[in-house]
Amino acid sequence: MRAKLFLLLMAGVQIVWLTGCYPAVDGRRGMGMPFVKDTIEARYERSPMEIWKTAKEVIGYNGQLYSEDVLKNTIEGSVNTRTVWVRVEPLDDRVTRVIVQARTRGGAADLEMAGEIDKQIALKLQANGGGVVPTPTRAAAGRP
Repeated sequence: MRAKLFLLLMAGVQIVWLTGCYPAVDGRRGMGMPFVKDTIEARYERSPMEIWKTAKEVIGYNGQLYSEDVLKNTIEGSVNTRTVWVRVEPLDDRVTRVIVQARTRGGAADLEMAGEIDKQIALKLQANGGGVVPTPTRAAAGRP
């Protein structure tokens, strides 16, 4: 009986050990499925403070805002039982990078939620004026 109990306990420990840890955009690590895409990145021609304010409004509208870390430039909140992180980083004088990450309670990636939050941030910024930085395109042959 002891051997069966010991084997059951070891199997439970190995399941937890095999799931692994994932890195969050704020630098912490959490229990969950690593090596899966869970972040969306966007760049905007807006000031970091304007994007920060908009991201707080979007998370507050959709769920509950947990914390703001101005040292790490991250916002953490909960939307539909998902934990959502938003990181706002200035790249240069005009362009600001926004990284949105979403995970479920169990640690699984939720790329759809990250995309939805990113889309709402973009739409709210667009409604206030301005826009997304266009992606560079190649010039056609023979054209300047």
